[in-house]
Amino acid sequence: MIYLTGDTHRDFKRILFFCLENNTSQDDIMVILGDAGINLCLDGRDQMIKEGLRDDLPITFFCIHGNHEERPFNVSGYEEVKWHGARAYIDPRYPNQVFAKDGEIYDLNGQKVLVIGGAYSVDKYYRLENGLPWFESEQPSPEIKEHVIENLDKAGWKVDYVFSHTCPYNVMPRHLFLPGIDQRRVDNSTEEWLMREVASKLEFKRWYFGHFHDYWEKDKYTMLYKDIIKFE
Repeated sequence: MIYLTGDTHRDFKRILFFCLENNTSQDDIMVILGDAGINLCLDGRDQMIKEGLRDDLPITFFCIHGNHEERPFNVSGYEEVKWHGARAYIDPRYPNQVFAKDGEIYDLNGQKVLVIGGAYSVDKYYRLENGLPWFESEQPSPEIKEHVIENLDKAGWKVDYVFSHTCPYNVMPRHLFLPGIDQRRVDNSTEEWLMREVASKLEFKRWYFGHFHDYWEKDKYTMLYKDIIKFE
């Protein structure tokens, strides 16, 4: 079985309870739509979380890149491997923790799934001022964007699903914007690119994303947070 959920931010209790209730195994997959938080501190605290996920949670995690974590190719231990017909990152010490490579198209239960991670952190300056982790690699680079377009060209601009962290600009849930944030200072370049260069040209059934910490649906888009749904 394959399941989807939103941001976990290092708190996996709901997934542990779900695994116990549903008698899952590592043959099952839990997709986290960004901000898993597994690669956040880049020290022994991350290692403790990875060991706990490996030893205590009977499921395989498929993590989309968020904006509160470092990209796996910048973290020691990860190898780029073939996984479900595409490229992904796995640390051999933690085989049930798979990190998507942005722009790859995966075969999940016979469905073609495009993955595009990353987003801007509206709390960027707060984190920098208070010594909290912030990563320059949080948004997709020009090279990543080029990889997305190249793979979509090869796929004829048709997939079944999209998994991302943020969403196209025209889909953003503005009713959830934080009131204390000056939106004029927010970098929406990723969302604008997703709208202009991806969503407007792509044929797909449904697009799933996280990032905004709530459940919401609009047209062909579903935003997840603490909900866990079955991918069919």
